[in-house]
Amino acid sequence: MRNDSIYRDFDALPAEARRQVIDFIAFLKTRYADVKSTKKFDLSDNKFVGMWRDREDMTDSSIWVRSIRKNEWAE
Repeated sequence: MRNDSIYRDFDALPAEARRQVIDFIAFLKTRYADVKSTKKFDLSDNKFVGMWRDREDMTDSSIWVRSIRKNEWAE
C-alpha cells in the first residue's frame, strides 16, 4: 500500500474514525518502541544515592529493619 493511498483512505474516514486511527498509531508506537532507545543513566549521579552513608545505625540494613519492625510492631 502506498503512502498517498493511505492518506486518501485516512481523509475519507469520519472524524471519529480518524481519531481512533491516531490513537491506535500512538498505541503501536509505545508497544513497539525500541527498548534500547531509552536513555540510561547512572544512579550514582543522583544526590539521593548514598545519602545515609554516615548513619552508623544502618551499617547492616537487615538488622536495622528487623529492629525497627520489632519496636513498631511490638504488642
